[in-house]
Amino acid sequence: MKSSIFLGLGAILAAIAVAGGAFASHALKERLTERALEIFETGTRYQMYHSLALLLVALFLSQTETGQSSLIGAGIAFLVGIALFSGSLYALALSGIKWLGAITPLGGVAFLIGWGCLVSAAFTFKSSP
Repeated sequence: MKSSIFLGLGAILAAIAVAGGAFASHALKERLTERALEIFETGTRYQMYHSLALLLVALFLSQTETGQSSLIGAGIAFLVGIALFSGSLYALALSGIKWLGAITPLGGVAFLIGWGCLVSAAFTFKSSP
């Protein structure tokens, strides 16, 4: 998988996180309860953290020819985590459907898998000449 894919997706998802945070603080502030707004903002915060992690994955992928499987695994896990963790929090905050909160921990597990893959990549990383 090319580093440009993770670079592009990381940048797009970071921009969406910024837009989502602005949307929450302006358009949703009067429409959501304080708790729902906190939930939404948690989603945007974790989306931003892991969008930046995707940019890190892209950087490392661009610098190596070996050890790519751990880096690719990390990138995929971060994408899945953003979809499940942040996505479920957005849906919960906007809809109030409580069972959506049961999906959130699956996204958290995906984030942990992503960070574990980065740890693995750190031990096998060799920069290309």
